[in-house]
Amino acid sequence: MHHTQSKKLPPKPAQTGIYRGLVGRQVPALVLAAVLALALGSTCRKQAPAEPEPPGSKPGAAQTTPPQPFAAAFFIPGFVEGSPNYEMLVEGGERAAAQASNVTTKVVEAGFNSAEWEQQLTSLAASGEYDVIVTSNPAMPAICAAVAARFPRQKFIVIDGFLEGNPQIHTVIFNQVEQGYLVGYMAGLVTTSDMPGANPDLEVGLIAGQQYPVMDEAIRPGFEKGLRAVDPAIELDFRVVGNWYDAGKAANLAASMFDAGVDTILVIAGSAAQGVLTESRERGRYVLWFDSNGYDLAPGTVVGSSAIRLAEATAETMEKAIRGTLTYGVARKLDVRDGYVEFITDDPLFRESVPEGLQEEMRQLMARFRSGDLGFAMPDF
Repeated sequence: MHHTQSKKLPPKPAQTGIYRGLVGRQVPALVLAAVLALALGSTCRKQAPAEPEPPGSKPGAAQTTPPQPFAAAFFIPGFVEGSPNYEMLVEGGERAAAQASNVTTKVVEAGFNSAEWEQQLTSLAASGEYDVIVTSNPAMPAICAAVAARFPRQKFIVIDGFLEGNPQIHTVIFNQVEQGYLVGYMAGLVTTSDMPGANPDLEVGLIAGQQYPVMDEAIRPGFEKGLRAVDPAIELDFRVVGNWYDAGKAANLAASMFDAGVDTILVIAGSAAQGVLTESRERGRYVLWFDSNGYDLAPGTVVGSSAIRLAEATAETMEKAIRGTLTYGVARKLDVRDGYVEFITDDPLFRESVPEGLQEEMRQLMARFRSGDLGFAMPDF
């Protein structure tokens, strides 16, 4: 019997989406075969290996762009050492810079010759190396404005200066009418007291390094208001050194004032103030300090210190500049109620040198300012 051998048919290929789409259509066999081959090949093709994640990153995390470099220069119209305001400026600026990984800083000391400040600032701006130039001095806003006109992309921050409306300059000024009032009130309390160095003449002195608008229109008027709030009969003897460094001349001025009946001097004269401290200590008279805590400079001689929080104001302003959120063209004013101006009553040397009754009067005066019961406007310049 003859048996026919049945042929085994090859298995049907899996019906991919393309295959199913072609089945039932009249498509030439060669075309069908080519399409199927491409489809099968694409499913067998190896996928390229994934890019390795950067070290320390979480798998799948979005990668952030590193911040752009930011450079700041601290332009010091004088020298840092021995100048409390400039020390605080650099301290606050460096503190802000240390909190960001992209910031570099440089300190430029321009010396005491104010006639050279604009030229030196011009050279700094002309380098084009700095996103912002930070400085401090009541004379600097006008100098910065002159330089800004020649370098329209350069930004400036002036702490302890005032200028409003210049789109390249941001200024911060402290209410030095209120600050002057605080030390004036203390001077009035001292000269009318029975402290060993006080006399009955009701004469108080103020020695300034130079005359300038903030001195003439804020500090001195505030100081006189404070004196006369204690006793309207108190007289002010005002003298000017002519610079910020001649300690010998400042000592001679102080000696002359003491000979004329002054027993207490407010000194605002930069490093020249050392001459006033020396003369006052030798004569057994008193000194009031401005802008920073000066009690330890001459314990028992310095009997009052007003202070401004310049380092904190600089740090806050710099942080905004680094983040790109600082508004230029603005002049910010800070006063006692804001917490940026104060009279220091908690220093042990103050407590040792000044009778308790005078200490309590100064604490009450500060409380009135902080509550808003007392305050004075800072003028525009």
